[in-house]
Amino acid sequence: MKSFTYERARQPAEAAAAAARTQGAKFIAGGTNLLDLMKLEIETPTHLIDVNGLAFDKIEPTPDGGLRIGALVRNTDLAADARVRRDYAVLSRALLAGASGQLRNKATTAGNLLQRTRCPYFYDTNQPCNKRQPGSGCSAIGGINRQQAVVGASDACIATHPSDMAVAMRALDATVETVRPDGGARQIPIAEFHRLPGDTPNVETALDPGELITAVTLPPPLGGKHLYYKVRDRASYAFALISVGAIVQPDGSGRVALGGVASKPWRIEAAEAELPRGAEAVTAKLLADAKPTSQNDFKLPLVKRTLAAVLAEARG
Repeated sequence: MKSFTYERARQPAEAAAAAARTQGAKFIAGGTNLLDLMKLEIETPTHLIDVNGLAFDKIEPTPDGGLRIGALVRNTDLAADARVRRDYAVLSRALLAGASGQLRNKATTAGNLLQRTRCPYFYDTNQPCNKRQPGSGCSAIGGINRQQAVVGASDACIATHPSDMAVAMRALDATVETVRPDGGARQIPIAEFHRLPGDTPNVETALDPGELITAVTLPPPLGGKHLYYKVRDRASYAFALISVGAIVQPDGSGRVALGGVASKPWRIEAAEAELPRGAEAVTAKLLADAKPTSQNDFKLPLVKRTLAAVLAEARG
C-alpha cells in the first residue's frame, strides 16, 4: 500500500472542497471496497478524507411520505429498519442478499452505490483494463468473461456493477443527494447516477470531482409485492450472475430492475408495460440490445427464468 495523508472531515462542504483541491483525494467511510483496492494498489489515493464524523447516519421521513437515508447508514441498519422492511421490502431483501453480515455492519449506503466492479481483470494489475488504466484495453473481451455484461457494454469495457442495493434503488426510483465543493446541493435521479462505459469506462458515475454523497431519498411507498431474486455460483457471499428486483401490483403492473447484466442497474421502463403478458415478453424488451459473449449467453435465458419465478411468487 502506498503512503497517503489523512484528515477527518468536520463539515460536508469542507470535505468536498478538500477533495476537490487535493489531487488524488478519496473519501473513506466503511472502507470495505476502497481498502481492498488500496492494498492491491488499484486505488492509490494521496489523501484520505474520513467522513464518518458527519451526521449522515439517520433514516428519516420526508415531507412527502418517503424516506431519507443518510449516506453513512450501515447496510445492516438499513435492511433491519422497520419502515424499510414494511414499505420498501425489495431494498431490505437486496441488502440481505449482499456480502456477509460482518461487511454489512461496516458498509455504508453511499459506499454501496460507489463500489467498483469485481471483474477479475480489473483486480489483476498485470492485465490491461480500461477502468483501471484508461486506454490500455479490455482483457475481458476475448478473455474469461462468464461473469461479464450482456447489455449496455462497449468495445472499451464489458464489466458489470456489483451492487445488489443499487438494483433495488433503481426499481424504487431513488434520488441521490450530494454536496459540491462550493457548498451547493444537487439531486441526481438514480437512473442517471451510474454511467454506461462508452469510451470512458473509468468514469463510472455522474459525480463531479470532490462531490460528496450526503443521502439517498426514496419516494412514498408503492405498495405491491416486493421481491429480490439473486442467482449466484454459491449460496452466500457471492456476486450475482444475474439478479431481479421487482415490485408487482395486484393488477399485474409493476417495475423490474436487473443486476449482473450491465455496468449499472438495468431497468427499461418501456419493458414494464409487458409485465401482465409474462416474463418472456418483458425479457425480450429488457434485453433487446443484448450482445452476450459465447461464455455468458446463458444469462439471457437465466434472466427470463428468474423473472418468471419472481412473477409466479408475486401472483401467488
